[in-house]
Amino acid sequence: MVMKTSNTFGVQFIVRPSRKKKDNNRLPVYARISVNGRRLEISLKTTIASEDWIPAKEKAKGSRTEIKEFNQYLSNVRAKINGCYRELLMSDKIITAEAIKNLYLGNKPQEHTLQKLITYHNETLKDILARGTLKNYYTTQRYLEKFLKNRSGSIDIGLSDLDYQFITDFEHYLRTYIPVDHQKRLSNNGVMKHLERLRKMVNMAVKMEWISKDPFARYRLRFQKKSREFLTSGELQAIELKKLSIDRLDYVRDLFIFSCYSGLAYIDVIELKPENINIGIDGELWITTYRAKTSQPIRIPLLPKALSILKKYENNPRSLNSQRVFPRISNQKLNSYLKELADLCNIRKPLTFHIARHTFATTVTLTNGVPIETVSKLLGHTSIKTTQIYAKIVEEKICSDMHKLRDTLNQKHSISLMASKG
Repeated sequence: MVMKTSNTFGVQFIVRPSRKKKDNNRLPVYARISVNGRRLEISLKTTIASEDWIPAKEKAKGSRTEIKEFNQYLSNVRAKINGCYRELLMSDKIITAEAIKNLYLGNKPQEHTLQKLITYHNETLKDILARGTLKNYYTTQRYLEKFLKNRSGSIDIGLSDLDYQFITDFEHYLRTYIPVDHQKRLSNNGVMKHLERLRKMVNMAVKMEWISKDPFARYRLRFQKKSREFLTSGELQAIELKKLSIDRLDYVRDLFIFSCYSGLAYIDVIELKPENINIGIDGELWITTYRAKTSQPIRIPLLPKALSILKKYENNPRSLNSQRVFPRISNQKLNSYLKELADLCNIRKPLTFHIARHTFATTVTLTNGVPIETVSKLLGHTSIKTTQIYAKIVEEKICSDMHKLRDTLNQKHSISLMASKG
């Protein structure tokens, strides 16, 4: 039976000039192991006279007893290395030149674990990922620890033990997990987000050859498409005109309206600095910054309502102290206060800060005839396909409005006919 494998594997014997001057005529011999283009060498702790070595045949020439013993030794080494390769193959372990070398030398390889992978991922990407994204990875890590403790009493597992069942068991755990605090149970998309992060970390392990098989190979993430909430022009106006006597609600209203007329996400608003406000090519003030989520550059001309809010806080002591345009507030508090604001304004939609960005894309720009290419640039999208989601929403709104108009016109026409017959 021929064993099928996608690995390219080979063993070569090579010699190198001796570093010791007195042994210049003797060459140290090495076994070179190659797996998938990567090579490692093992010193065989033996030498051969330079005149006896045949590079093309990877052995010594001659029929002397010492030459025969030398060549037999090389044959034994090759057989042992081949045996190490087959052992790794049969035990379904990851096959690398280092793994074969460790097995040949009797070195116990260090087990790669899930916790080690997560730590490595977070450490190496902490300066690349946005702070909020990294925070989400830590949340996924905590869920994994709870799941593992519930499953086996330990908070760690070897990467070689990850399989399809582990993923489906973790999915089931997330779907049935009941939080002990005020948080809601995870939605389908919330569950999928945690599995998506786990898959990204496992992909890193596969690329680094820490794991032989991808346990996600046959698993498919199943996100549910959700409609993007946004405020209509009437709802936006209701928030803008509402008289508020509570300072904290007045402040979150200002931040929300600023985002509705600039399209900035929470993190980009709260991290906005005075130096990000500059004179644009038209002589007017522009926001020039980078999206925290994607590092995409964005340049946004300041609309009058956004500009008036900006000026309101330019001398605010808390803003000046933090060297930011606006006083700091957590996203959690901000969204909590927005729910209060929605109640006061009789808005039944689940008002969150991100709805302001959706409102900018739909009600403020696309609905008012701003081309989708321009909106895409203003939002800092990496692909116009992302922006087209909003265009579809606008089309559905137009469709809905036109149906209502058609019904109204039909009713008027019916009334006119009845009146003429009467």
